[in-house]
Amino acid sequence: MIDWIRRPPLEPEIELAGKRVPIVLKRLHNARRLTLRLAPDGSEVRVTLPAWAEGREAIAFAHARCEWLAGQLAKMPQRAAPQPGGTVRYRGDVLHLAWEPSAPRRPVLDGDALRIGGPETGLETRLRRWLEAEALRLCEADLLEYCAAAAVDPVPVGLTRAQRRWGSCSDRSRIRINWRLVQAPDHVRRSVVAHEVAHLVHFDHSAAFHALLARIFEGEIDAADRWLKEHGRGLYAAFG
Repeated sequence: MIDWIRRPPLEPEIELAGKRVPIVLKRLHNARRLTLRLAPDGSEVRVTLPAWAEGREAIAFAHARCEWLAGQLAKMPQRAAPQPGGTVRYRGDVLHLAWEPSAPRRPVLDGDALRIGGPETGLETRLRRWLEAEALRLCEADLLEYCAAAAVDPVPVGLTRAQRRWGSCSDRSRIRINWRLVQAPDHVRRSVVAHEVAHLVHFDHSAAFHALLARIFEGEIDAADRWLKEHGRGLYAAFG
């Protein structure tokens, strides 16, 4: 069971590099200690705390590590919207963005280039829509494959623009995947889909859950998790 606490009574914000950033507490009943991290887009500081810990203690924990958090924020990729002649990430590759006003508005893959036309205004929006459509296409195929491997009926899959998580399966009747994963290597996106499919059977992180995930996912979960930990923040740089 998870309880979210969004407005604790003591200074639920922290100043990092001149910016006020909210502190969000996540209470996990099986947690043994306080853990601290920054949201992938730097929008909030997250503290996970055990059931016995007080919110005041968790907030003080975040404030005591202000310098470390500021350093993490400084390491985040700067926002860089896609520009003609620039690049865009797709399935782990870096594609050259070949823009010609007279070309079709819908992006077309051409080797290591992504060709797109139409007015320069709205270019980012058209690219995002194409990437989201690709993300949905790929995730639907992933889900069908993993549901078959887990011997469960497929459920609808949708996309999310969430700033906090890569995937969710909140009610066992629908899976949602962060569309930004279409920029990551295939094995990373597929690991998240497999993770959520495993939750259709085991709605927890028990040994049985991990055993099922290891059985249905063809790659190394640790390697995929490590990639997200090291590079996940970069998936927010182009489209926010």
